Amino acid sequence: MDVKKTAHPVEELTDDPVVIDQVKRLIHIAPLEKLFDYCRARSLWPFGFGLACCAIEGLMAANMPRFDLARFGFEVMRGSPRQADVMLVCGTVTWKAAPFVVRLYEQISEPKWVIAMGSCAISGGPFVDSYHVVPGVDKLIPVDAYIPGCPPRPEAVIEGWLMIKNKILDPKVVNKIRG
Repeated sequence: MDVKKTAHPVEELTDDPVVIDQVKRLIHIAPLEKLFDYCRARSLWPFGFGLACCAIEGLMAANMPRFDLARFGFEVMRGSPRQADVMLVCGTVTWKAAPFVVRLYEQISEPKWVIAMGSCAISGGPFVDSYHVVPGVDKLIPVDAYIPGCPPRPEAVIEGWLMIKNKILDPKVVNKIRG
């Protein structure tokens, strides 16, 4: 009696191009860092460092139900920099407050990002000629996104958050602010 050897069913499936295409479509192999970035971009925990009116008029307006920053997952404001990964600097930074800004930035664990919100945080605003005002928080700490305005509109705040999200997903992205 002739016994015909047949291949194992799994071996037969691996040669089938349809199965190979289905497996490639369903299983994505990526570097672990990309997976971490994907998760980081969708669970940002900001540390709101409000120094002046931008924190109240711009940030709180974006958190209200009309604009609902929570739908993007950015509403969990942390009270401690050790629990946050994004520092949101809103308002005028004085030279007297500068050491505190730097210290709080250093307490945020890596990876960390900074958003400068409002014209005072970006460039000193109308107070730039004063002897006690820092002409932009980027003179003290590295800034990843700028949200212009005095105060910035809630739509601009949302766009700034989305710029940070895009920067986390693709670090090579150069964010441009639309005029």
